[in-house]
Amino acid sequence: MTSEMKNKLIPISLALFVILADQITKALIVSYIPPYTIGAQFFGDFLRIIHVSNTGVAFSFGAGWAHSIRQVAFSLMPLVVVILVISVYFRNKDFNQLQRWAIMGIVGGGLGNIIDRIFRSEGVVDFIDVKFYGLFGLQRWPTFNVADAAVVVCGILLFFSFIITVKKGNK
Repeated sequence: MTSEMKNKLIPISLALFVILADQITKALIVSYIPPYTIGAQFFGDFLRIIHVSNTGVAFSFGAGWAHSIRQVAFSLMPLVVVILVISVYFRNKDFNQLQRWAIMGIVGGGLGNIIDRIFRSEGVVDFIDVKFYGLFGLQRWPTFNVADAAVVVCGILLFFSFIITVKKGNK
């Protein structure tokens, strides 16, 4: 195996870790916390572990849509996007290691939520609830899960890595 292929394959472990951590935490939430209840609170009510489900996507967008439309829009289309991202990931020789790890974190998070959309009739299980102190008019940030956190953190890392790469290229 070439070192180039190793550099492409090793970050896949992050995607697998994110999927595993996401699905295990969701299974624990479903098993031990009744829907729409608080299972635990930390630092007063700053961080709560709760059990909610989301049949939509970010901020419950599309939750009221018909089930068949949601399945296509929120399961099939994202799955096609993930497959395209993986295809580009393996074909591209210019991604640096940080970008490869970030892309695989995003893929893992995307697949974690797609698994819920396909196999959980109640939708995506969300459970991390954080106080937001009225910023942007929100007392609490919309509830999220491990997959969502991986997508956001890795997306930010990927964004900044591209900015740094472009700046280095312009010098």
